[in-house]
Amino acid sequence: MASRDLRAERPLVGERRPRDGAAPVEPTDSMDIPPVPPPGTGKPRPRRAIWLRRTVGFVLGVGMVGVVVGGIAGYGLWRNATADLPDHAWLADYQPPQLSRIFAADSRLMAELALERRVFVPIGAIPKRLQQAFVSAEDQRFWDHHGVDPIGILRAAITNLEQMGTGRRAGGASTITQQVAKNMLVGADRTIMRKVREAILAQRLESAMSKERILEIYLNEIFLGAQAYGVAAAAQNYFNKGLDELTLGEMAFLAVLPKAPNNYNPARYPERAKERRDWVLDRMVEDRAVTREEAEAAKQEPIQYRGRARPDMVAVGQYFTEEVRRELNTRFGPEQTTMGGLVVRTSMDPKLQATTETSLRNHLMAYDRRRGGWRGPVTKVSAAAAEWMPALEGVQRVPGMLPEWRLAVVLEVGAREARLGWAERPNPRVPAQPREGRLAMEDIPWSRVSRDGRLGPAMRRMQDALSPGDVVMVETLPAAAAQGRTPARGERLALRQIPQVEGAVVALDPSTGRVLAMSGGFNFDKSWFNRATQAMRQPGSSFKPFVYVTALEQGIPPNQQLLDAPFEMMTPQGVWRPGNYSGNSNGWVTMRTAIEKSLNQVTVRLAQEIGIDKVAETARRFGVIPNMPRVLSMALGAGETTVMRMAAGYAAFVNGGKFVEPSLIDSVQDRFGHIVWRNEARRCEGCDADAAAGPPRLADARRQVVDPIAAYQMVSLLQGVTQRGTGVAAAKGLNRPVAGKTGTTNDYFDNWFVGFTPDIVVAVWVGFDDPHSLGEGETGGGNAAPIFNEVVAAALQDSPPVPFRAPPGVALVRVSTSNGQSILEPFKPGTENAARPPMGGYEASGGGGGGGGGGGGATASAVDSSLGGLY
Repeated sequence: MASRDLRAERPLVGERRPRDGAAPVEPTDSMDIPPVPPPGTGKPRPRRAIWLRRTVGFVLGVGMVGVVVGGIAGYGLWRNATADLPDHAWLADYQPPQLSRIFAADSRLMAELALERRVFVPIGAIPKRLQQAFVSAEDQRFWDHHGVDPIGILRAAITNLEQMGTGRRAGGASTITQQVAKNMLVGADRTIMRKVREAILAQRLESAMSKERILEIYLNEIFLGAQAYGVAAAAQNYFNKGLDELTLGEMAFLAVLPKAPNNYNPARYPERAKERRDWVLDRMVEDRAVTREEAEAAKQEPIQYRGRARPDMVAVGQYFTEEVRRELNTRFGPEQTTMGGLVVRTSMDPKLQATTETSLRNHLMAYDRRRGGWRGPVTKVSAAAAEWMPALEGVQRVPGMLPEWRLAVVLEVGAREARLGWAERPNPRVPAQPREGRLAMEDIPWSRVSRDGRLGPAMRRMQDALSPGDVVMVETLPAAAAQGRTPARGERLALRQIPQVEGAVVALDPSTGRVLAMSGGFNFDKSWFNRATQAMRQPGSSFKPFVYVTALEQGIPPNQQLLDAPFEMMTPQGVWRPGNYSGNSNGWVTMRTAIEKSLNQVTVRLAQEIGIDKVAETARRFGVIPNMPRVLSMALGAGETTVMRMAAGYAAFVNGGKFVEPSLIDSVQDRFGHIVWRNEARRCEGCDADAAAGPPRLADARRQVVDPIAAYQMVSLLQGVTQRGTGVAAAKGLNRPVAGKTGTTNDYFDNWFVGFTPDIVVAVWVGFDDPHSLGEGETGGGNAAPIFNEVVAAALQDSPPVPFRAPPGVALVRVSTSNGQSILEPFKPGTENAARPPMGGYEASGGGGGGGGGGGGATASAVDSSLGGLY
């Protein structure tokens, strides 16, 4: 091949060929620079090139402006979104609101207090499969993304485009972290700005805490329907199980609920709930959380909705629980009480509480049958065969009805018997079934019909009480009660009505003040008003022990002779003449006889002698009446106090004169188990010391409100009330030392009995909320003392009799009572053999000052000498 000619004189470029047949152009020297044509002589540029260039420039300019404007707008949006964002750092230590639980003394659950029913469970105690079920259902890439999932957003956008026009609600793409941010920090308003704030916070949360912590907050915070917040509460509400008891199918079902709990409620929409549950199982298979075989087996499980059943929950003590709730609100505030996860341990004894409520109800109903009369039906409906069932189902249950009572309609009335029907629905999913029963004349416990508050004539036939269509409250008699009397057709029924009379009972431990049982009325459903702690009533003669203990404390012996004679005093309202219940006067009697027979005239004279100011001071020290008016009628119980205060006041007699502060709560723990409050009436000295220091000692820090010997003397006097006086019914059949005092106010408005054994104090009150007479002859010994007897019998049924403990230094001297019995009378040292003149031998006149002697009594100087100038 010929070599290429690369000589310098040879041009490196080829010839330029002319266009359109023009003459060839001579090659130019490669180093020559073509001449620049003069202005205006060159060819113009094509317009297309100019337009393209300008367009590109314009687009670039607009783009740059757009970038700048967009950047400014984005920065403004970001500033606006983050300007008032809440601080997320506190979520690292966040504890979701939890329900507080109240427990009885035997550790059984009494109640749960919650605005949001939630039980917090740490992530380590939540089963892994349950965690994964929520991750698969709500956020499959939870463990990979950083708060916001772009893939999830794209997937949701495509799905929403595909579903356009179908009417379905557009799905979101919020991650679990975003849901935590929404629930905890930004709220649930459906706006673009909220989504932006949510995304920003989600990324901050991811950088501030671990995935496990975020999932822990989510699983304890999320609302899952049926008043359940968090997985633990949902497991209880839907399946009545703990988390560790759930099956795979139940775990998958719980993961269904965050989207729309009401739409997947298994009790209402079982098919829809199962379909969604199976979808979650398929997602778990995709995520390799379970095998296909496990998922298919779980799909075969029916969703068995059991509801929240707590067989271990105490069914009694609603008044007690409500009083505990009030105290918690006062001590810790409403928010901490209902959302602080408190564990509250109370002093309530469930068995004693049940007996207390039953005894009070039975005696109130017995009084109502004896005095109240039949007040008629609840309402009236059609008694036609095709109409009575739906009509009866529309009648609301009457507040205050006992659980074993039911509403029934009178279908047919005979002379001595009536046929009644009621609707029974053992299963809420099944239509109600009609039932029939028979009501006999002897099962109507009221002898008369009450009309407009007045008792009518005695009932002689069934038509006097009932007519067809009447809706009444009835109770099915047990087989034993109806044996031998059951009619041929239907069950035997007893007619019931809610009594109008009310009552209250408090039982407490005199050594500690722990309230063991408390009932504030016939039924909590009828009225939340607690008559044991909130009702201020006159104590009547049950206040007298505080008059007598004042005298005993000043050295007056229990065998002191006191005058029982008519008493008069001028008051601004006229002459006051207190009289004894019997209407008689007994002349000279001992202090013991005066309190055993509850003599009013003696008590008034004694209060005048020792000074009503000193009686008021005693009432204040005992906590019975803090600010008692200084008038003599207060000595007979004309002041006002509560059942709880009276129980605490009497407790000081039996515990040696120590002040008693009633307490319903033993301890309170926070959600972490730390003791935040404890009832410590006695301090343990040496409990944290070394064993070599010896045994610890309980130091009683309570103040002494009365001399121990005077307190014991009062116990002995009150023991006589239950042995020979007005309170015999209180100790009947107990076979143990019992002391106490009856109380009956003017016109029989209030009936009381307050008494004790060495181990328990019980105070009972019976009366009307709107004070009026219980009826002629209705006394504390007849209405209140039997309730006391039943409560004490239940409280001490398994314990041996224990004598009252005498304090050191007391002198016990055998003396004879007014009825000839020989007893050991307690005296203060040095007073047992002292001859004391009779007291109260003069009558008051004018403004109540001491007058001249009368009735053979001692002179004023003799009384002054015997009392040391105190009268």
